[in-house]
Amino acid sequence: MASPYRGRFAPSPTGPLHAGSLVAALASWLDARAHGGAWLVRIEDVDSPRCLAGMDGLILGQLAACGLHPDEPPCWQSARGDAYAAALQALVERGAAYPCACSRSNIEAAWAAHGIAHQRFGERIYPGTCRNGLQGRPARALRLRAEGVVDWHDRRLGAQRQDVGAEVGDFVLRRADGLWAYQLAVVVDDAAQAISHVVRGEDLADNTARQILLQRALNLATPAYLHTPLVYAADGHKLSKQNGAEALDLEDPRAALQAAGAVLGLPMLEAATQAEWLAAAVAAWAGIMASLSTRN
Repeated sequence: MASPYRGRFAPSPTGPLHAGSLVAALASWLDARAHGGAWLVRIEDVDSPRCLAGMDGLILGQLAACGLHPDEPPCWQSARGDAYAAALQALVERGAAYPCACSRSNIEAAWAAHGIAHQRFGERIYPGTCRNGLQGRPARALRLRAEGVVDWHDRRLGAQRQDVGAEVGDFVLRRADGLWAYQLAVVVDDAAQAISHVVRGEDLADNTARQILLQRALNLATPAYLHTPLVYAADGHKLSKQNGAEALDLEDPRAALQAAGAVLGLPMLEAATQAEWLAAAVAAWAGIMASLSTRN
C-alpha cells in the first residue's frame, strides 16, 4: 500500500513572499490537493542571522490571503536543534561525517596551489583537506563524506545525475558559526514530517543529490521531487529576496495567483471566487502532471 501524500512549502523568513515564492507555494499546494494529500508549511529559520523578526507571521498571512492554508500547524526549524544534533552524531559515529578546520580562504588557497581559481557564482568545491584528520588545527565545521554519483528523477525535468564528490565535494552539515546547514536540516525535517513529495523552485534542484546522499547515510526515505520554473527579474537574474524582489502585491490575491499559475503552465481560469479559481487550478494542474508523466 502506497504511503499517503504529504507535501510542504518551506519559506525562509528573510523577507516577505515575492512573485517567485508564490509560484513554488502554489505548485506545492496544487500538487498536494491534486493527490488528495496533506500540505504543510515549515518555516526554515535555521539561518537565524538572516531572519527578520515578524516575517514568519507576515508570510503565513500572505499564504492565507491567497487561500493556501496548511493542513497542520506550521513548524519552525529553530525549535528542531536537538533532532539535527542527534542526526549529526549518528553520522559521526558511522564515520560518514568528520570535523573540518578549513576556512574559505584555506579552501581557495588549496585549489590555488593546484593552479585552480574559484569562479564567481561557481561551486566552491571542498578539496578534502581534513578527511584524514585536523593536523592539530581546531575544528570549525563538520562535513559529510560525499562519494559517488547520484542518479535521481525529477517529475518535471526528467533524469538527473550529479557526481557530488567531484562537483561539490564534502559539504558542510554544521557551520563554523555553530549554525545548522540547510542540507542537514531539510533532510531531517522532511523525514520527521514524513514528506513524500517535494515541490520547490528549480534553483534548488542542484541541492537534491546532496540531500539524497544524506538520506542514504541516515537510512531515510527519499521523497519524489519536482522543481518548478523560476521567475526572473528585468535584469535576467532569478527573482529573489537577495536581489531586492518586491513583496507580493496582494490587493487582488486572485491576480497574483493567476500570474503564478501562468508560470506553472496553467491556462487563464475563469472563476467567480478565489475558492473556485483554486479548485479549477487543481484540476488543471492534475492534467499538466498527467501529461508530464507520459513524457518523463
